[in-house]
Amino acid sequence: MAHILPTETQDAGPPAVDQQRRGPAGYLLLMPGSFWLALFFIVPTVTLVATSLYDPAGSLELGYKMTGHVQNYPTAIADYWEQIWRSLRYALVATVACIALGYPLAYAIAFKAGRFKTILLVAVIAPFFTSFLVRTLAWQYLLGDNEWFVSFLRWLPFTGADLRLINTPFSVVAGITYNFLPFFVLPLYASLEKIDHRLLEAASDLYASPVKGFLKVTLPLSMPGVVAGTLLTFIPAAGDYINAELLGSPNTRMVGNEIQDLFYAGDYPTASALSVALMVTIVVLVAVYVWRAGTDELV
Repeated sequence: MAHILPTETQDAGPPAVDQQRRGPAGYLLLMPGSFWLALFFIVPTVTLVATSLYDPAGSLELGYKMTGHVQNYPTAIADYWEQIWRSLRYALVATVACIALGYPLAYAIAFKAGRFKTILLVAVIAPFFTSFLVRTLAWQYLLGDNEWFVSFLRWLPFTGADLRLINTPFSVVAGITYNFLPFFVLPLYASLEKIDHRLLEAASDLYASPVKGFLKVTLPLSMPGVVAGTLLTFIPAAGDYINAELLGSPNTRMVGNEIQDLFYAGDYPTASALSVALMVTIVVLVAVYVWRAGTDELV
């Protein structure tokens, strides 16, 4: 029987997959999203920057004049530097707490939950079914001086009878950690879920201990989820003001509280300058963090 052997060299000819024609359809699909971003992001940002350059001598009744008063920025930073630093510090501590609490949780759901995986994921996102304000008020009652949790802690031998948790930095950071913990767990879980379990089996076959296999395989492959989760936690936490308002005291006020009060008082130039300063600070910190993290993939 004769066999027909394929020739090794054939004319390449035209490509198998035709190049997609560039038409107006793609641009039309971009228009709704571009319009939405321009209307609700670019325009408010430009307006905020313009407001930060108003003459501070104006008032809410008489109005403000655009004078390009750049001095609003150093004045606002000098007056509220303590609150800016406190906000960044609280956000950083809350982010570290989310890593410590959220990584074991996401790891357990991704690798150990089995058929309970869906139930645990629902439990993670269940707090979103209630208002952010309601969740924070729940912590206000939990950490109250006369509540059972504080009474139990006072009963322990290594704590004093004058222990207080509410209106302290601990209560503010605890509230921030609780409210933003799901924002860390969910992207980290998505990153862990994509890890090929055969890589862990290969590490075990090469005599790597479970700890070494985690440090050499699981942790590096999950870094995109860690980076995404920390960004989703740190950025909103730095600008949060609800937790400091309901769980803190005048000594724990964050920059968001000052911005809110300045807007209510009608001091729009200072409030806008403080908002822009906070936004620029966060953007710079995030850019440095992503650059140092050395990952191009965030999800």
